[in-house]
Amino acid sequence: QVQLVESGGGLVQVGGSLRLSCAVSGGTFSIYIMGWFRQAPGKEREVVAVISSSGAGTSYADSVKGRFTISRDNAKNTVYLQMKNLSPEDTAVYYCAATRLPITTAHAMNKNLYDYWGQGTQVTVSS
Repeated sequence: QVQLVESGGGLVQVGGSLRLSCAVSGGTFSIYIMGWFRQAPGKEREVVAVISSSGAGTSYADSVKGRFTISRDNAKNTVYLQMKNLSPEDTAVYYCAATRLPITTAHAMNKNLYDYWGQGTQVTVSS
């Protein structure tokens, strides 16, 4: 059973930074494309960033380009999301997800292609 556990969320002021982590167990982490998604109250879940299985390729939502960085450590079975210059619009529950599909990171921006999801971690940006 593949399990994903997010951590690192919390309350931060506008302009602040947070780093989210997602630890994966029960599967072969190094073959998964990993994604970060978020869902704000009353809104659909949307993609934030994805990273290829090797870590060499990444894709980002336009809203976070230049502010967020996705990375992974295959030795630690963990994917990260470094978030900088946060704004209230970034307030949401953040989820990590994994897919075994052999697709590009561009295609992996589609949330419907993911096999496994974490339970989410709340990020709140206060003004």
